Amino acid sequence: MAVSRFGVSVEKELLDALDNYVKENFFTNRSQAIRHLLEKYLVEEKWKCDNEVAGAVTLVYAHNRKEIRYKIADIVKEFNPFVLSVQQFYLNETNSMDIIAIKGPSYKLTELSDKLVGIKHLQHGKLIMSKAE
Repeated sequence: MAVSRFGVSVEKELLDALDNYVKENFFTNRSQAIRHLLEKYLVEEKWKCDNEVAGAVTLVYAHNRKEIRYKIADIVKEFNPFVLSVQQFYLNETNSMDIIAIKGPSYKLTELSDKLVGIKHLQHGKLIMSKAE
């Protein structure tokens, strides 16, 4: 892969924001942060185009709420062609975390995620997608 160099002029506020981003995300330099941001932007553009993507939905909930487990299982079954695996972890004596690996058209994965994250009494839910090429 060819590497090209380019220079960019930005206002002090943007440069300060970039430096904070580098520090907060433990990048070694600004170039690494900019590459990360560009890649993130390209992935998000692919979501809009409904390209094939892969990702994970992370869910955190109280494991004594059995209705949440049943609802997760129902939704996973409904979207079975797009589900690669489901892992469940016990975080502590009261909370569980599920990680659901998924792959398919971005609009279907977003629909799946919206249903999962919308489950009543869920403590936290988040979808992360990346290009699958």
